[in-house]
Amino acid sequence: MRLLSLALLAPLAQGFLPAPAAPRPFTQRAPLHMSAPPKTRKAPVFDEVCETTGVTLTRFMIEVAFLNPEMQELPALFSGISTACKAISDMVKRSQLTGLVGYADGGGSINVQGEEQKTLDIMTNDVLKRALRFTGKLGVLASEEEDTPVGVPLNPKDVVFDETSKYTAVFDPLDGSSNVDAGIPTGTIFGIFEHDDECEIAEGGSMTEDELLCLQNTLKPGTDLIASGYCLYSSSCFFVVTLGAGVYGFTLDENIGEFVLTHPNIKVPETSKIYSFNEANMPQWDVPMRETVEKWRLGTGASGNSFTSRYIGSMVGDVHRTLLYGGVFGYPSDKKNVNGKLRLLYEGAPMSFLMEQAGGLSTDGRGRVMEIVPKEVHQRVPIIMGSKKDVQEVIDAYAKSK
Repeated sequence: MRLLSLALLAPLAQGFLPAPAAPRPFTQRAPLHMSAPPKTRKAPVFDEVCETTGVTLTRFMIEVAFLNPEMQELPALFSGISTACKAISDMVKRSQLTGLVGYADGGGSINVQGEEQKTLDIMTNDVLKRALRFTGKLGVLASEEEDTPVGVPLNPKDVVFDETSKYTAVFDPLDGSSNVDAGIPTGTIFGIFEHDDECEIAEGGSMTEDELLCLQNTLKPGTDLIASGYCLYSSSCFFVVTLGAGVYGFTLDENIGEFVLTHPNIKVPETSKIYSFNEANMPQWDVPMRETVEKWRLGTGASGNSFTSRYIGSMVGDVHRTLLYGGVFGYPSDKKNVNGKLRLLYEGAPMSFLMEQAGGLSTDGRGRVMEIVPKEVHQRVPIIMGSKKDVQEVIDAYAKSK
């Protein structure tokens, strides 16, 4: 296993800012509710080591690979991701001291989605690309800050597949980056798919129609995920992951530089008294969503509980609290964002995988988020996820409104 040294990422912390690529569409937007047939996948086998509080992430992944030979290449990939998270955590904590605050290029740096980029958006994206490149296990990645799926060489303009690569990674490098300057929790979201090794992309900046179709084949529904997780940069640095057999939470012990297991086999409570939405958009929501939340506020919903509102505005932070305490997090569709605001491929699907593995539900109101097939990298989706009984109440409300 090749472990990536933080020293390899040092140039990024010194202010290496690659020029953003010019936005260009990948494919035409498809209907939101194209669903994939449910995919059955053998759940990995865990033993008592994987349930022992205090075991390191490195040992955890070695044990998983030993018990599940089909996953023997995952430890190297997770080593790269966890090292990148350590580097990003340090960058976020020290951003006020190092000047890594505000908008990139003093403002005016726009990503493919038309959003103005923070300085740390660009830097954390490149940290992850470098970390994943050095694992030797990744064929292609898709990121919030890239206009199309790309390879992971040092030159960000190259698009290249490694014939020995096994995985495709999708990620949001710094979720909630607009909150960094105010010291509010942020995070990194990632998902891992198996890579189609029949895809062969020639090195270089231009691609043939067949090569573009090959890249399109990397756009898979959440049911194809083999792993997903997030890093939360807050009071501690948390690393939460699922491999398809439960959800496990690790906390960074800065004294030894290792993530250690602190939350084995997380289970979200079936019902709660917390909802987490941007209530400023409530008048613009669909009627079923608006009426359900109003019942929760008044204590007249299915559970009879009077709910309280807890909204951070950073998906990773809100989902982390929901996993531990229960409740419902969401960013529903509204009149302005008819397809929702969050991205399906690298936010909605990975987080839905985690929530379902913890015993919760994730829906767009009318269907299971995990089954929606993305037709473009940055496709958006409405999200309502969390405690099983509470989310089911939303699903039932939409069903009655048909």
